[in-house]
Amino acid sequence: MEAKKDIISQLKKDILLWEGFKAPIAGADDSFGLGPIEAAFPNGIFPVGAVHEFLTTEPEHAAATSGFIGGILAQLMRNNGVCLWISKARTVFPPALKVFGVPPERVIFIDLQREKDLLWATEEALKCDGLAAVIAELPGINFTQSRRLQLAVESSKVTGFVLRTDAKKLSTTACVSRWQITHLPSELEDGLPGVGFPRWQVELLKVRNGNPGCWKVEWVAGSFALVVEEKAVTEIAYHQYA
Repeated sequence: MEAKKDIISQLKKDILLWEGFKAPIAGADDSFGLGPIEAAFPNGIFPVGAVHEFLTTEPEHAAATSGFIGGILAQLMRNNGVCLWISKARTVFPPALKVFGVPPERVIFIDLQREKDLLWATEEALKCDGLAAVIAELPGINFTQSRRLQLAVESSKVTGFVLRTDAKKLSTTACVSRWQITHLPSELEDGLPGVGFPRWQVELLKVRNGNPGCWKVEWVAGSFALVVEEKAVTEIAYHQYA
């Protein structure tokens, strides 16, 4: 009986590893600075070598998602990595990526018009193990197509981000997670005019073998910060995590 339990336990670990969920390594810093959001994933580690799906059916969703992904890209590209951004009508403003620690000169933008060309370029890019990440803005993707993308990253260990842009073409996919990022009003610093730090509502709608959830997050001093709302006071406190 114990032998069967050991076999099942090992199989679960192997499956998680194949799906991009790394086992924690003693002394290694695998954190992406996402705090409790990372705890929602198996082993408490943001999965690389996997495809993440983001719902960006509104222009404001696309802008918020680009900023949030930018913070993650900074970690993926920290060793002089390069990423590809594939789209039909580019929604990101390249110089703005500097705010999130991403050098825009290390992002290769590919603009294509036909949907089948977008899918082909995304799959081929995800097979290239020399890339840190691939971001693709796709109108629609079905389960079979998403499974091909997932198989590609399981071999190359490249991390993929698929931005779904057409609300009429939403469907079940093989992606390891599904997110929706929306803007929240920024909070001004005491006595200072202007605009506050970027702030988002981060919804992890689906995560394989994990725990979906919803968080309010801000980008402060080059890292993500959880926004904590105190019930007894109107002041918002911040809990910074790196």
